[in-house]
Amino acid sequence: MKVLFATTNPAKVGKYKEILKTKGIELITIKDLDFKLDIEESGKNAIENAYIKAKAYFDKTKMPTIGMDNNLFIEELPSDKQPGTHVRRINGKELNDEEMIEYYTNLVKEYGTKLTAKWVYGMVICSDKGIKEYSWSKDHFYFVDKPCQKRNPGYPLDSITIVPEYNKYLVELTDEDKKTYKKKDNINDVVEFITNNI
Repeated sequence: MKVLFATTNPAKVGKYKEILKTKGIELITIKDLDFKLDIEESGKNAIENAYIKAKAYFDKTKMPTIGMDNNLFIEELPSDKQPGTHVRRINGKELNDEEMIEYYTNLVKEYGTKLTAKWVYGMVICSDKGIKEYSWSKDHFYFVDKPCQKRNPGYPLDSITIVPEYNKYLVELTDEDKKTYKKKDNINDVVEFITNNI
């Protein structure tokens, strides 16, 4: 079964594509379509933005559609500097991966030697079965001001994220590390949510 993941982010797709294939679900993305909608992600949180994307593409394609968004909160920052839903959109500009690394490492330099961060994720599925939503969070990591040379296209902040239990950059976790880390990352719960609601 083909399911549209309403994203152009390769890292988001890569996280779920192979495991969903084993469940008989083939993920396609906006890049596989012959059009791209101009969507304003005006939601107040990850679920609202995920809904906006999923609903717009489902209405256009009539394919079961997944929308996903993440909010970022950083403990040491004042409220007016919190990224929230605007992780990539800073001062009205959409940052590319390298610009994001530069912006967030500068924040680390401004506010301390490391910044305690938390991701809050929202996923919405629109299909003939209706609309289903799921939210989860990931914390216990921090950002540093010296980026790793290795990159994860689409998830640039993995290059400045240190996972304390491994004392490594997120982007440098080994396959063995990732197995234990993914258990904490809710990946199985997310896959179950998708398979149960498509």
